[in-house]
Amino acid sequence: MITDTKLIKAIIAKRVAKELKDGQLVNLGIGLPTLVANYIPKEYKITFQSENGMVGMGSTPKPGNEDSNIINAGGQFATVLPEGVFFDSSTSFGLIRGGHVDVTVLGALEVDQYGNLANWIVPEKMIAGMGGAMDLVTGAKTVIVAMQHTRKGKPKILKKCTLPLTAKGQVNLIVTELCVLEVTSEGLLLKEIHKDTTIDEIKSVTDADLIIPDKVKFMDI
Repeated sequence: MITDTKLIKAIIAKRVAKELKDGQLVNLGIGLPTLVANYIPKEYKITFQSENGMVGMGSTPKPGNEDSNIINAGGQFATVLPEGVFFDSSTSFGLIRGGHVDVTVLGALEVDQYGNLANWIVPEKMIAGMGGAMDLVTGAKTVIVAMQHTRKGKPKILKKCTLPLTAKGQVNLIVTELCVLEVTSEGLLLKEIHKDTTIDEIKSVTDADLIIPDKVKFMDI
């Protein structure tokens, strides 16, 4: 089991970056997903959107180079590329709801084997608001969940979500530090595993039923 939190986040972000294609418009959610921008090959032209009103977001700024006027949707310091633009929330959500976003990458509290997503509220706990996740997962062409495989040792990939849903049946791919899972009409297909884990370990920390092919590749990171 991988326990180093910094390493876990890097593994997930690097693997998600492999899914992105040249020319795409990609929304990166709050937290871990923002790290994906740090691992895009220089020869790729991928445009990142932040729903607070930015297209052309760059990688995370180096310590000491932060600009308090440039932040992402989670309030974290960000950078903007020379061709980047800023606009109001209505324009930003027009891009999202209009189906112009190719991929959205976001975290989750729970995902289940039917592609259902719960990531906006834990009942009876204070939240700042539901954010743009409901719009993003229904408006984007592809939805990738990037998250740690468990929380406090408990599975986050379930047979059925127990928390209030963000969206039903919208998740296409799940990337954790242990594996890559594709949501199919038959269930969750185990596509890749990390070289330092095993299929048995993944099964032991996953509540959902898994479809396991005869040959499973190691994660491409």
